[in-house]
Amino acid sequence: MEAVRAVPGIEVLAGREARLVRGRRVALLAHAASVSRELVPAWRLLEAAGARIESVLAPEHGLFGEAQDMEAVEAGTIRIGGREVPLRSLYGSDAASLAPKAEDLAGAEVLVVDLADVGARYYTFAATADIAARSCLEAGIDVIVADRPNPLGGAIHEGGPGIGAAYRSFVGHFDVPQRHALTLGELVRGGADRDGMRVVPAEGWSRDEDHERAGLPWVAPSPNIPCPETALVYPGACLVEGTNLSEGRGTTRPFETVGAPFIDGEDLARLIEPLGLAGALLRPVRFRPTFHKHSGVVCSGVFVHVTDRERFRPLRTYLAILWAAARLSGERMCWRSDAYEFRDDVPAIDLLWGGPRLREAIDSGGAAADVMALPDAAEREWIDRRDGFHLY
Repeated sequence: MEAVRAVPGIEVLAGREARLVRGRRVALLAHAASVSRELVPAWRLLEAAGARIESVLAPEHGLFGEAQDMEAVEAGTIRIGGREVPLRSLYGSDAASLAPKAEDLAGAEVLVVDLADVGARYYTFAATADIAARSCLEAGIDVIVADRPNPLGGAIHEGGPGIGAAYRSFVGHFDVPQRHALTLGELVRGGADRDGMRVVPAEGWSRDEDHERAGLPWVAPSPNIPCPETALVYPGACLVEGTNLSEGRGTTRPFETVGAPFIDGEDLARLIEPLGLAGALLRPVRFRPTFHKHSGVVCSGVFVHVTDRERFRPLRTYLAILWAAARLSGERMCWRSDAYEFRDDVPAIDLLWGGPRLREAIDSGGAAADVMALPDAAEREWIDRRDGFHLY
């Protein structure tokens, strides 16, 4: 295994900065990937540092990542240091469940947040951290965010801000690029100091380092991000959730696999090839999801092989896939219309994009170049704002 270079903020907090939690009553917001370089869970690190864990709060997918997307997570208990500690859910059956209640924070004087993000604005853990932080600060409870490196690195962004007011949601909580190149601590801090909140940065990480270069062990933060390769495609691949195409859930390589029963993968790859996608090869595949969309039905589509991480642009790659799938299948490809992340009044694709422009561009039969150029102006706008967020 390659030598570990970066040190996650939770280790810094439990080590050199232990004074911030020693002797204090802590509510911990964590999940399966909240571990040290030696894979020790955050709650054990904090207790060893002299903190007393009063409750553990779990985001979407649950503390151990066993729940699928949009599946309500139940409360329970977890055994820490010989004690049964309340395990509270911050992802239930309605939007009100996203904020901690008074009983979830009972006895706590500080909230410690340790959540691994994947570098895409749709990924819900940063939104959970921000909602919980705001609730705690309003209740007079201090907040410490133990930061972690962005597994996609912090140098390359794709897409930009521009979420319309009517399209803010749990998957559009922060008005930042789809691939934002920020850490969770930078997102929650929002480019400004907040009274009562402190970010403990990761150490030994620079913005040009992705997960592999940072050298940290990979633990799946959610059940359908099983490996770093999945995280790399996710800023584009998540858009597939807004359609009736399978995003590969129910296969061993979700999000890298895209298709449907009404798609011919050979035709799809052939239509996309002239677009000259950088850093990726699309291989025609057949697959049969074991659950989720088209469960038990053979689908055809493409598998996205990333050949050059530096040149690969996930957002534009999957914009090309959506454009080509719509061109090939006509009305058989449709936009998801059922409730999506607690919103049923707006198409899911509009929530993911931040407005109707992507849906309208594809529905109008626009050229592939026009669809793939949709992020251009927002990307240029973000360059003038991004440095204000940076802690590294």
